[in-house]
This record gives sequence, C-alpha cells and structure tokens, in this order.
Amino acid sequence: MSPFLTTRRAFLGTSSAALGQLALSSLLGGESSAAASKTLVSQFAPRAKRVICLFQSGGPSHMDLFDGKPSLTKLHGTELPDSVRGGQRVTGMTSGQTSFPVIQPIAPGKLCGPSGVWISDLLPYTQKIAGDICVIRSMHTEAINHDPAITLANTGSMQLGNASAGAWISYGLGSDNANLPAFMVLVSQGTGKNPGQPIFSRLWGSGFLPSQHQGVVLRGGAEPVLYLDNPSGIERAHRRSQLDALANLNQSFGEASGDPETFARIQQYEMAFRMQASVPELTDLSTESNQTFELYGRESRKPGTYAANCLLARRLAERGVRFIQLFHRGWDQHIAINQQLPNQCRDTDQPSAALIADLKRRGMLDDTLVIWGAEFGRTVYSQGKIGSPVAGRDHHGRCFSVWLAGGGIKPGYVHGQTDDFCWNIESGHVHLRDLHATMLHQLGLDHNRFTFPFRGLDQKLVGVEPAHVVKPILL
Repeated sequence: MSPFLTTRRAFLGTSSAALGQLALSSLLGGESSAAASKTLVSQFAPRAKRVICLFQSGGPSHMDLFDGKPSLTKLHGTELPDSVRGGQRVTGMTSGQTSFPVIQPIAPGKLCGPSGVWISDLLPYTQKIAGDICVIRSMHTEAINHDPAITLANTGSMQLGNASAGAWISYGLGSDNANLPAFMVLVSQGTGKNPGQPIFSRLWGSGFLPSQHQGVVLRGGAEPVLYLDNPSGIERAHRRSQLDALANLNQSFGEASGDPETFARIQQYEMAFRMQASVPELTDLSTESNQTFELYGRESRKPGTYAANCLLARRLAERGVRFIQLFHRGWDQHIAINQQLPNQCRDTDQPSAALIADLKRRGMLDDTLVIWGAEFGRTVYSQGKIGSPVAGRDHHGRCFSVWLAGGGIKPGYVHGQTDDFCWNIESGHVHLRDLHATMLHQLGLDHNRFTFPFRGLDQKLVGVEPAHVVKPILL
C-alpha cells in the first residue's frame, strides 16, 4: 500500500480519482468538461441548456404579489379561523400573538396574460411579461425559519454539508465554455430591508461533490473575482510555467494518494488562469447599447446591483455558463411591509422582466430555464397590530408562489390553487424537491438516477423522499 494512503477519506476517494484524471485529461486536451461527465448519468433530450435562478432571499409575500384574491379584501381585519390555520407551527416572532387578523394585499393588482394570472401593480414590468412566465402558486416546504429553508431550497436538504443545485448541474453537465466555471453566483442587497438575512457560501458549495463544482462568486466593483490578478512583477508567461510545474507535482501526488481533491485543485488552478483573460471581457459592459441599459433600468450601470447582475446573467448565459444564480437580499418583511415591499419590488421588477425580454429577443429563452423564487412565502395575518406602520407578515411555508420561464416551460400558465386565505393548497401541490426534479428533467437529467456515492448512499439532489416532475407545466 502506498505510504500516502493514510486516511479513510483518501481510500474512499480512489474511485473518484479516476474521474478526476478523466476530467483533467479532457481539460488539458481542450475539450468541454461536459464530455467527461455526460457518461455519469443516463440522459434524454433536454429542453434547456442552462439555468438562471433569481433567488429572492427572505420570502416574498405571495398574496401581495402573485396570489391576491377578492376574498382577502372581504376578509380584511377578520380573525384567521383556527380551522384554516390547523394548528400549524409558526415562528417565535408571532407565536405569542393573541390575534391573527387577515390583511388584504397592500396594493391592487390585475389579471394579466392569456391565463389571467393576478399580478400586483407593484410589479408593472412583470405584468407585461405575464404571457412568457408560468406562475406556480402551490409551492410548499416544511421549513419555517430562514436557515433551514434556504438550505433546503438550494441544496435539497435542511442538513448542512450537501451539494448545491448549481454544483450538481456542474458535476452532471459541465460547462460549454472552458474559460469560465460552469456555476457562477452574483449577490445583491435590496432596499426592502437592511441588511436582511445572511447569504452563506455553502448555499453555492460543492458539499460532497468534487470541489471544482462549487459556485464562483462574481462581485461588483473593480475586482469581480478575488485574487484573480497575478502578483506584482509576475508576467503571464511566468505564471504559466509555475502552473505547469505545480500541475506535474499535483498529478504525481494525486496518482499516488488517490485523493480526488488533488485533481480538483489542478482544474481550479487552470480555470483561474483562463479566467484572468475571460473575466475582464465578461464584466466590461461598454459594448452594451444604451437601449439595453434602458431595458434593465438605470441601476444596471451600477456594479453589484440586482439590475447589473441580471444583465451579467444574460452575458454569462451567452458565454456558456451552465448554472447562474442571483441572490437578492431584503425580502424578509416582518416589519413595515407597506414601505419595504414596494422598495424591494422597485429593485427587482424591471430587471427580472428585462432579463426575460432580453433572452427572448436574442433567441435564448427557449433553451434557458429561468426560475424566480425563494425559500417560502408570508402569512396572510398581520405580524403586529393591524394598521400599524411597523406591521409586517411572518414566514409561511405551507404555500407560496414562484415563477418560471423558458426552457420548455408553458408560457402564460398558472399551476396550483390555494384557499381563500392563501394559507393552504387546494390543488396542484409542488414541493421544493419537485421543483428540483423538474429543473433536472428540463436539462435532460433523471432525478432518480442522477446520483453520487457518499457515506454509503447514492446521494441525490432531491433527497430520499419521493420527488416528481411537474408535468402539467411542461410544453
């Protein structure tokens, strides 16, 4: 036995090392990394080539944005019946309330698009693209607090240490661009609430998958990727010779130790070297027209904003990045919802709609799956005294709304129905794991067969409980 084989981790990683070598040979040979990984899973014809996930962190209020009902206006100020609430556990922020008064949507809305989906007037730009999106009103989750809920939404599990959805897609399909990672992340801060819930790097982490599949954060400002530039005095040719020597050392160690992370490190060094040339071109928006900036809104010229990130998402999609995830903080409106929610909508409405319109006019929407959603919704009852300027809404996971567009999803369609209180689902239940299964399906991946061996189990993004593709929303 090699003296390097001193740990159980290294021993169990031996089989994965072969995969690392295969990916390395593909990398050094100039082929797409997808060519190596496609052999890992039985595939069928995909409808989407890539995913853009617009994650609205904190929990947008579904009855205020996409699920307003005339019944809520009639019920405004009345007590939420115990028969509707059904003894549901609520957070510690409202569990001590003695009254749970129903609150109507804070702004009017209208029926939009061919399906007549109700969309709030707080989202005038989204109203205009109602014919291009599919609204799911019947999403649900078991989690009622942010950390387990956002972890479940992004990794398929409330437990820490699992691979993120983007890492799974990177592992399964690779990238169409050898000069950029398959999975890239952008984070913005909204004006809805400051500072909002924290966004942890584990939400785009690789978990038990090889580490080269973790998301790479693209930041606003002068340094989009940290530590990407060469140190002062180091020329690119010198850097290339350093990496070649380091790769040979790592290759020898990896073959001897069977440690897959050694091969992952080689790939990460190589990717960083190529990104030194590709990232400056990616983030240089001087080639974008004034018309495009007007489409996304004035904030699109300001690096790090949600609008600028939506524009960058389109540029990343054009360049073959497989999974693009935007995290926008500030939707946790426990207080002052009448002020905070309109502000948050102004941050996100025009850029989100612009992304759909921009992809569509460039012929990219058909093979790009766009998902707009969050970890849960909000309660129909008021957190705080009804009518108070500081009142808000608490967390609600039993039903909430998301929307999807492109990538083989039915446009102008509404799926699922909630009750008159927007509290319980009446038809068309969709769990978060079903949304993950549907996303994988549209990419040509079977959620039951797409696995990775870890801790004696064939791990899956959808976990161990049954998951179902939401076929009614598919073309």
